[in-house]
Amino acid sequence: MERALLDELEQWRSHGVEGHFRGKMPWMPYHQFLSEQTAHIAGAKPEEVVVMNTLTTNLHLMMVSFYRPQGSRFKIIMEAGAFPSDQYAVESQVRYHGLDPATAIVEIAPRAGEDTLRTEDIVRRIEEEGPSTALVMFGGVNYYTGQFFDLPAIVEAGHRAGALVGFDLAHAAGNLPLQLHDWGADFAVWCSYKYLNSGPGGPGGVFVHERHGANPDLPRFAGWWGYDEGSRFLMQKGFRPMQGAAGWQLSNAQIFSFAAHKVSLDLFMEAGMKNLREKSLKLTAYLEFIIADLNSRGHHYKIITPNDPAQRGCQLSLQTGPDGKKLFDHLTQHGFICDWREPDVIRLAPVPMYNRFEEVWELGRCVIKEIKTAYGKINIDLPQAVERFATDSVEHEKSLSLW
Repeated sequence: MERALLDELEQWRSHGVEGHFRGKMPWMPYHQFLSEQTAHIAGAKPEEVVVMNTLTTNLHLMMVSFYRPQGSRFKIIMEAGAFPSDQYAVESQVRYHGLDPATAIVEIAPRAGEDTLRTEDIVRRIEEEGPSTALVMFGGVNYYTGQFFDLPAIVEAGHRAGALVGFDLAHAAGNLPLQLHDWGADFAVWCSYKYLNSGPGGPGGVFVHERHGANPDLPRFAGWWGYDEGSRFLMQKGFRPMQGAAGWQLSNAQIFSFAAHKVSLDLFMEAGMKNLREKSLKLTAYLEFIIADLNSRGHHYKIITPNDPAQRGCQLSLQTGPDGKKLFDHLTQHGFICDWREPDVIRLAPVPMYNRFEEVWELGRCVIKEIKTAYGKINIDLPQAVERFATDSVEHEKSLSLW
């Protein structure tokens, strides 16, 4: 990644503004150098994706095109407890159209006493609200619980109800294999600074299904970089969008951020989402095993992430009780990068691209040390976890040559 940034600095030093047209990777078509890899992440055709802007900016741009309330069809359906940025974006879009969020936004919450949503409840609510629904807008993976929603079922239900369907894949892109084209989603957005490892403020990604990408009359906020590439420098009035998702671009690429992102995307192409998912299933199951082993020996951490591997990526969210923040601080002090969410949840994510089974085992040992410090002697030594680590996990890790 450092080398890629230095290469672009040299391009700037050597060519100045002419770097848009010169060199190994000229800046004018730079987004195209990321299309194939991005399509691999999204499960899309290269013309259906584009890297641009950042996540919430892209969400607003997509909603300009795909949230078009008319008459009695004006509602947006989303999951309760969506990431706050999504909530703010949706609320502001509703108000922009002169509507009341209290009546225009429908949130689907888990059943009483449950932590996650049931697919049948999502589908049923979409069917109930169908005639009044303009857009179904869901996260791919809920940031808090780690639940991976049944996106094909949501698309099917939304379209059957006459609504458009879009996804925020911030916690899904690079985490789980996606098939946006085949699923038929109308649009999706995501960031690159989570599982895609492209640095703070890294560029966002957009998917627009080909049935919309070829429609120049679709309302959108336009910019120079989305203008037809063949005649862009004629500087003419009258916006003519490029075909596909690229027609939603506003400004030229942030080249240094794009260069870093390209390095990450190239690694994902090399590893392959299928291989990453295979390792992720085993790695996350191993973490789940260790937590269960801890619980069986005197402590209790409730995993609120679904236990069905098909309904989660590599994230497990632990409800820790009143001493959770102390445990989180202990893990942080010992080099484990976790995430704390009020009031009592620690999010753990053994990422298959760079985490090892041994590191998961070490996390379990670190938790044990904190428990012993807090509660004195306690019968926890992870013997079962050690045995499993020594047999199954190491052999699987060796089978994946990237690691």
